[in-house]
Amino acid sequence: MSDYDALRQRLDKAMDQHGLWPARSTWTRQAVADTPRHAFAPDRLWRWDGRTYQPLDRGAGPDRWAAEVYGRPFDAAVTQITDDAPSSSLSCPSIVVDMLDSLMLEPGHRVLELGAGTGWNAALLTWRAGPGRVVSLEVDDELARQAKERLDAADTDAAVVAADGADGWPPGAPYDRVMSTYAVEQVPWAWVEQTRPGGRIVTPWGRLGHVALTVADDCRSAVGWMQGLATFMPARGTPPASSWPHVRGTGPADDERPFARDLHPLKDDAHLLFALRIHLPDVQISTGVDDDGVNVWIHDGVASWATLTTLPDGEARACQGGPRRLADELEPAWDWWLAEGQPTLYDFGMTVGPERQYVWCRDAATGPRWPLQAHGRAAV
Repeated sequence: MSDYDALRQRLDKAMDQHGLWPARSTWTRQAVADTPRHAFAPDRLWRWDGRTYQPLDRGAGPDRWAAEVYGRPFDAAVTQITDDAPSSSLSCPSIVVDMLDSLMLEPGHRVLELGAGTGWNAALLTWRAGPGRVVSLEVDDELARQAKERLDAADTDAAVVAADGADGWPPGAPYDRVMSTYAVEQVPWAWVEQTRPGGRIVTPWGRLGHVALTVADDCRSAVGWMQGLATFMPARGTPPASSWPHVRGTGPADDERPFARDLHPLKDDAHLLFALRIHLPDVQISTGVDDDGVNVWIHDGVASWATLTTLPDGEARACQGGPRRLADELEPAWDWWLAEGQPTLYDFGMTVGPERQYVWCRDAATGPRWPLQAHGRAAV
């Protein structure tokens, strides 16, 4: 038994206990077993210590390094830091297999992957699709080189190209399946153009979940349902999100008032947060808990902010500032979600066309819809 076997078996068992191995795509479990994560992890990982990301080197602490590679099912291993923020990772196993399940991949499919990262996902795709069937793009030249080296060392025949995934890869089109490993605000139309009729595109959207789209027979649209909820790294070149202190500033609040709602759903209900993300696409919400209860920080990344604070008596209070009143905007979006029967993430879907893209609820043709945003601007 190798030094990694116990860790791999522990992770496999944890995935099983949580019901995370997809029943529809049973092949994913064997693919993961045959494609060890540590073979695709760099010698330096990064771990958050509560204040900053600290290096975790294989040579200095091999046991800690291995434990980071084979963490819990919902743990990613950060493999690259850029400007003090994670820019690449060995994704958490639960999300990897969930997205592979959404892809509905079959042997012989031609696959385009956007975001090679470490190469592990490309290896899993190749395990299923077959040798010579996967092309993986990576915008970072050094990451592309390293991913190719790891794939070659694992005797995995997947092509790695140093290129921007937003443009797809026309030389290999048409593809049966397209899969992005990073989040986009709008689905690049090139991905649809390069996918065959009836082909499937799986991509994280808006850093809060992933969607599976099926390309129409006339290749003029792609439509599909949201598939899962998780946080993803954005595409390279996405403007960094402003921090709460930067937006809040130091001035006094412009408005203070009671906030007559229980704040716990803003911390605990991911489906509410997804609905709020749809209604307020440029608004960021974070939460924390102190002795009095839940506290919420809201900002638009520009100049408007709000805090929702639980007081010692259990009541909540809103303070807000800037040109917008974000606490006031939050309430009607929350009310819509309640009035609609608290739709879950899985009640939402997306339609992508050459000139417009939008998210809808429950019915693509008749349900309410919201235009997608690109860096704060609605799709046209």
